[in-house]
Amino acid sequence: MIDMRALRENPEIFRAGLEKRGASSEAVDSALEADASHRSALQSFETLRADQKRVGKEIAKADPETREKLLARTKELAQEVKDAEAQVGQSAAALDAAVKALPNLVSPDAPAGGEDDYTVLRHVGETSVPENCKDHLELGTALGLFDMERGAKTSGSRFYYLTGDGALLQLAMLNLAIQQATANGFVPMIPPVLVRPEAMEGTGFLGEHADEIYYLERDEMYLVGTSEVPLASYHSGENLGALEQPMRYAGWSSCFRREAGSYGKDTRGIIRVHQFDKVEMFSYCRPEDAAEEHERLLGFEEKMLGLMEVPYRVIDTAAGDLGTSAYRKFDCEAWVPSQERYRELTSTSNCTTFQARRLEVKYKDENGKNAFAATLNGTLATTRWLVAILENHQRPDGSVSVPEALRPFLGKDELTPKK
Repeated sequence: MIDMRALRENPEIFRAGLEKRGASSEAVDSALEADASHRSALQSFETLRADQKRVGKEIAKADPETREKLLARTKELAQEVKDAEAQVGQSAAALDAAVKALPNLVSPDAPAGGEDDYTVLRHVGETSVPENCKDHLELGTALGLFDMERGAKTSGSRFYYLTGDGALLQLAMLNLAIQQATANGFVPMIPPVLVRPEAMEGTGFLGEHADEIYYLERDEMYLVGTSEVPLASYHSGENLGALEQPMRYAGWSSCFRREAGSYGKDTRGIIRVHQFDKVEMFSYCRPEDAAEEHERLLGFEEKMLGLMEVPYRVIDTAAGDLGTSAYRKFDCEAWVPSQERYRELTSTSNCTTFQARRLEVKYKDENGKNAFAATLNGTLATTRWLVAILENHQRPDGSVSVPEALRPFLGKDELTPKK
C-alpha cells in the first residue's frame, strides 16, 4: 500500500510512476477523490457527534418546554449520526479499494517501458551452442530425469514427474541454496503453501496477476506461487524493534501457478509449469537500507549461478514489467543453448514499504517512533534451473557433467543416458 500522506502532498510522482509502468494515471485521481470523500464524511460525522453531545448536555439544564424540543432534536441527531457513521464506513471501504488499486512507486533508476525495454547490466560467462545440441527435455528424458507423459496423465498439461537423478539433482541444488543462505545469515524456513486472503492481498498478488493464483473456494485459501507470501506475512501485525540489521529468511517450498494467459508458450519441458520447488530469500530492513540490501540479494543470486557454472546476464527490469509491489527489480537470465537466448532464472525485488504497510509490519526508528519496514525478495534456486544446468553441461555422447558444487550433494560427477 502506498503512503496516503505522500499521495496527497505529491500526486505527480505517483502519476509519473503509473505512466512509467505504461498504465493510466486515472487511478491516482480516483484515490484522491475517494480520500476527499472519506475525509468529508468523517468531518460530517464528527460534527454531528459533537452536536449530539452538546444537545445531551443542554437537556439537563433546560426548562420543560425547551427540553421537549431538545429531546426531539436528540432523536433526529441519533438517526443522522447513524447515517453519517454508515457513510464513513462506505467511504472508508471505497478509499481502501482505491488505494489498493495503486501499485508501488517506481525507482527513478528503473527503465521505462514494457517487457522488452529492460537494460542489460552485465554478461557473465561465455555462451556457446554445442554441436548436435539437445534441449533439456530430450536430455532429461534420455537420462531418466523427467517423465512428462505420466505427469500429464496424472495431473494434466504442464505437470511432470522428476524421477531418479532428476529428483536428486533438484534436491542437490536446493540443498546447496539453503546451505549458501544459512552461511549468509538467512534463517531457513519451510513455510505453509496455503495462505489466507489477507496474506495474499498483503503482498500485492490479488491485483492484476490474480488470475495466476490457485484459489480453494471451499476453504477460502490460496496456493502460493512463491514463499515470498508466507514469509512476508510471518511478521504481519508485529513490531521488529530497532531493526539495526536486516532480518533474513530463506523459504523452501513448492509453488503453484495457473499460467493464465500463457497458452501455447513454453509448452515443451519444464520451463513454464504449474508446480515447481523454490528457495526464496526474503528480507526485512529499514527503508534507508533497502537499496543496499537489494544489491546484496542480487549478489547472493549471482554467486549461486556461478556455482552452477552457467553463462548468464543481469537485467534491470523495465517499469512495465514490475509486479504491483516492486519498486525496482533485477533479473538473472541464464543462457539456454537450444533456444540460443537467455531465459529468466531469478528475480529480486525491492518492495520498499509497500507490503509492510498492508501487513502492518513496523520497526522503531532512530527517534523511537513506529515506522514501516521495507521488504525485499529474491530467488536463490528453483526447478527451472535444471534447464540451464542440463543444456550448458551436455556432452556429445548425451551425458551431462554435474557442476562441481552439486557433486557432494548428488554423489556423482556425471549423469549418463539410461539404457
